[in-house]
Amino acid sequence: QVQLVESGGGLVQAGGSLRLSCAASGGTFSRYNMGWFRQAPGKEREFVAAISWSDGTTYYADSVKGRFTIARDNAKRAVYLQMNSLKTEDTAVYCCAAVLFGLDRLSNYYSDSRKYDYWGQGTQVTVSS
Repeated sequence: QVQLVESGGGLVQAGGSLRLSCAASGGTFSRYNMGWFRQAPGKEREFVAAISWSDGTTYYADSVKGRFTIARDNAKRAVYLQMNSLKTEDTAVYCCAAVLFGLDRLSNYYSDSRKYDYWGQGTQVTVSS
């Protein structure tokens, strides 16, 4: 079982940058596919980015492609989300999520939050205009 704790959120002006971190404990971190999701007030949770356990293949929502970068450091048991050129519409609570690798490839389900088994509490990101 994996426990996830996010950090790095805060208040930033539009056009600025933030780097979110997600620290994992328990389980064999290197065998988990990892994802970032976000939820804005009054909106449903949405996929942001994901990274595979095996070869580090990354996936992004169209809305963040070219601005956000997901990365992982298995030695540090952490996954990161570098967010550049932030927009007001990026304001949300950002959560990291984990799912143990299995027969189904991440490429088939990376944006489906129901496939992830473990979730952090989230960190607030607020982008002001």
